[in-house]
Amino acid sequence: MAQFRDDVVFHSPVVFTPYRGRDALRPILAAVMEVFEDFRYVREIGAPDSPDHALVFQARVGDKDLEGCDFLRVDESGAISELTVMVRPMSATLTLADRMKARLAG
Repeated sequence: MAQFRDDVVFHSPVVFTPYRGRDALRPILAAVMEVFEDFRYVREIGAPDSPDHALVFQARVGDKDLEGCDFLRVDESGAISELTVMVRPMSATLTLADRMKARLAG
């Protein structure tokens, strides 16, 4: 979590309103690590000197394979100030949403 700014903004693939702050992001990332299986980054897009980066990943949620992308914005010190996650296909996104809801509700 140290790589995220205290005031990081997180845009979820399933919730319209962004989450604000490291404390809001912490339980979400913990739940994601429980829900995703075989998570791996497969490509990085962006120049080293750019504040914007895209990390393409693959994972499985239950019996659904998914592809996704983490869009990162970093500040001048290299800390992540914004994280936007996109996931496809829709069937995997819906399974992800259901499992995340169960983890975060309990």
